[in-house]
Amino acid sequence: MKRILILLTGVILLIACHTDKTKEEAAELLQLATTQFEQKQYDAALLSLDSLRRAYPKAIEARKQAITLKQNIELARAEAELATIDQALQKAKADYEQLKKTSEAHHRKGTATADELTRTTQMRMYRDSLQVQFDVQCAKIKYIHKRQKQE
Repeated sequence: MKRILILLTGVILLIACHTDKTKEEAAELLQLATTQFEQKQYDAALLSLDSLRRAYPKAIEARKQAITLKQNIELARAEAELATIDQALQKAKADYEQLKKTSEAHHRKGTATADELTRTTQMRMYRDSLQVQFDVQCAKIKYIHKRQKQE
């Protein structure tokens, strides 16, 4: 009976030590992901969070913090992409308006070429595709903000 009690105590101590080590390792991965996020290494931070999720499924507190960090990463990525798209969209709008004005003037005179009209149409399509990307990023940012308010 004493041997079983000693063996059981030993197993409990090993489990307790392993749990503390697991929590510590999970916290280190979370800290790494946080550092990567602060350095704007968003893809690396997401990979670190994914590793945390896979390697330490029972590290509940670290995983809760990881969810919040992941939302912040996705928000930062979406905002950065939105800024890039907005810049390209503004340029495309200006270029399209210029091409449209020129091609309409040539069309009225009867001197518009097929190439000129094609370029105008292609620029409009490019502008419209950027507008769709812009709208998607705005919706994504709104959704992330909504989720953050819910938590």
